[in-house]
Amino acid sequence: MASRSFSEEDLSCPVCCEIFKDPVVLLCSHSVCKDCLQKFWETKGSRECPVCRRRSSMEFPPSNLALKNLCESFSQERIQRSSTEPGNICSDHTEKLRLFCLDDLQPVCLVCRDSKKHTNHKFLPLQEAALDYKEELKTALKPLKEKLDVFKRFKLDLDRTADHIKTQARRTERQIKEEFEELHQFLRDEEAARISALREEEEQKSQTMKERIEKMSREISALSDTIRAVEEEMAAEDVPFLQNYKATVKRAQLTLQDPESLSGALLHVAKHLANLKFTVWEKMQQIIHF
Repeated sequence: MASRSFSEEDLSCPVCCEIFKDPVVLLCSHSVCKDCLQKFWETKGSRECPVCRRRSSMEFPPSNLALKNLCESFSQERIQRSSTEPGNICSDHTEKLRLFCLDDLQPVCLVCRDSKKHTNHKFLPLQEAALDYKEELKTALKPLKEKLDVFKRFKLDLDRTADHIKTQARRTERQIKEEFEELHQFLRDEEAARISALREEEEQKSQTMKERIEKMSREISALSDTIRAVEEEMAAEDVPFLQNYKATVKRAQLTLQDPESLSGALLHVAKHLANLKFTVWEKMQQIIHF
């Protein structure tokens, strides 16, 4: 009964966005599905909260029994509500929907089966039809989930590349400064010019990388929404599931291109460091000669 004061969002895992299954609680007070937390830690390579990123000192956080009981009560109430919904009745004949027309892909009652509208049509019991089509959708979701994993791994590479760009910039800046320390004020002017060019390239490529990361995040979010929507349809009762089957299977057959490669993403370090002293020395000779 206590679950009635909570919404489905309140009882959803922040990682898988489903109703909590075996939730555990972290020291920061955030709760996560046990399996989701372990997979998240394996992906990140560190133990931190998926919500606030606070590091956890516990390798095996305790179960949140109170939350688990609330989720079980909520799920049970939802099942009971769905069993009494009017969607199980044929709108044409006010009879209970018992069959699924394989030609029209719609739930029908026994009167519908014998009507002219369904002459020579093939039928299956609702439960058998739901089981068969859920298996089809399950197969259709497999490449989407694989694509989601590809996108997530690629975004991780993007994040690492973005960090590496900044590391490259700092390291290159330090090398430039070390070489210019041997020169006089004229060389310091050259140093400032070189650093300016480096930072300009860093800003340009960091901006490009930021845009690619944002684009990848949007695609991951859209793909995750699609998968979640299809899985929600699959979790529905047989009648509403089969009623929405056409639209659901169309959504599940989404095709996406793989991410483009990271070619040319990093800084052109050689351009900033190659023959640095010689090039600057030539400029100095011109000034001295003049």
